[in-house]
Amino acid sequence: MAVPEVRIRTLTDAPLRDGDHVLYWMTAFRRPHHNFALDRAIELCRETDRPLLVLEALRVGYRWASDRFHRFVLDGMRDHRAVFTEAGVAYHPYVEPEPGHGSGLLRALAERAVAVVTDDYPAFFHPRMLERAAELLEEDDVLLEAVDGNGLYPMRATERIFSRAVDFRRHLHKELLPHLEVRPSADPFAALAQPTAAIPDAIRERWPAASPALLDGGAAELAAFPIDHGVPVALEEGGHRAGEARMERFLAERLEAYGEGRNHPDDDVASGLSPYLHFGHVSIHDLFARLEELEGWSPAKTNPKRLAKREGWWGMSAGAEAFLDEAITWRELGFNMCGHRLDYDRFETLPDWAKKTLAEHEGDTRPVLYDLATFEAAETHDDIWNAAQRQLVATGRMHNYLRMLWGKKILHWTKTPREALEIMVELNNKYALDGRDPNSYSGIFWVLGRYDRAWGPEREVFGKIRYMTSDSTRKKLRLSRYLERFATMESAAAGAPEPAQRALFD
Repeated sequence: MAVPEVRIRTLTDAPLRDGDHVLYWMTAFRRPHHNFALDRAIELCRETDRPLLVLEALRVGYRWASDRFHRFVLDGMRDHRAVFTEAGVAYHPYVEPEPGHGSGLLRALAERAVAVVTDDYPAFFHPRMLERAAELLEEDDVLLEAVDGNGLYPMRATERIFSRAVDFRRHLHKELLPHLEVRPSADPFAALAQPTAAIPDAIRERWPAASPALLDGGAAELAAFPIDHGVPVALEEGGHRAGEARMERFLAERLEAYGEGRNHPDDDVASGLSPYLHFGHVSIHDLFARLEELEGWSPAKTNPKRLAKREGWWGMSAGAEAFLDEAITWRELGFNMCGHRLDYDRFETLPDWAKKTLAEHEGDTRPVLYDLATFEAAETHDDIWNAAQRQLVATGRMHNYLRMLWGKKILHWTKTPREALEIMVELNNKYALDGRDPNSYSGIFWVLGRYDRAWGPEREVFGKIRYMTSDSTRKKLRLSRYLERFATMESAAAGAPEPAQRALFD
């Protein structure tokens, strides 16, 4: 079925041209299937009888570029090299050797393109990058379309920005089902009949494709890039193969216990899918289809009497209901914000009540003050907080419940709420595999009151912001094994693997 119009944004005022190929510029949805942007590019290939050319590029000049994030993306490029080659699709995986070296590549490949299709991702540097690309391609009279493949609910299906999860959940329960009728293709290449596109030699020479050694995990090759080598490669592999393995493991081994066990660090039943969703290696549509099949679900099973409720509306098992509320309601709430506001990461976007109460308590005496370096080194007085930070630094992950406590204590132990925000963003985006993401910013800003309400009693430092303590966390959660595992930074860092030791999932 055709990609829904609500998911397509036309960024340049230009017609389809009599070019040599349709260019798909893969930037955020780094997967070869279940990808609306790829489907749209193939639609144009069929409409114009032209072959497909895929450009997947990786910059080095973005903030927080590191071995961890580069390797995760490179794993996906390795997978794509095999898939696109087998499908007979021209694929150009380009990795920038130094800042600015990739300048001009998109324009050069678009010079003979019928049109350019790309990914419509609303956070980090992507909106500015698309804006600049549109300016350049507009000059060349090239059609540029950006396609939204972020969530089950299209970002621009509503103009409303939701301030509470319960309101967004109610909206989804009323409006989501029709959008599930059209899903991205599991086998998009079956619709391609054109020969393989040609990539000009001049482009290959000026912007050479990533070497097999680099894509296959070469540590020496990665070390040559001007990125942060102090943030080590993650234990698990990136790419759609690893993401699919992670999905299968979660659904088979963890879903049943997810409802009750997800808050307990010792139980380790989290899905682990957030990094794969962030880098686009996994599609939420693919994940939902697998869950739908496993649960034997159909739209007829939804319960209108449970409208806006966290459990019971889908008509699925308790574990599946709990997971869908995280993966759809809370995850896509962040895309709702970022899709409509470019200032989503600014302190000023907090609710008025939150800004007011934080301002009233900004001068309160803190029990202790730590700077960024102390937080980063996990050298606070709190063993739970330190363990969570060590997990983040060593693995690129943090247990979801502890991430909330982690943020609350940063607010408690810094001079001002603005400084707390800066520290949370820096640590999360530097180390978290799923950082720099709308969902990630939702979590950070939730700490300061976004998507929440005023709470009582009013407290020092927090005011009416929701309060959390390590003592109550210790009483509520099973975390003895977790604390033992991440007892020291040295033992946590010892988990950083050599490339050959990395696995499809940890």
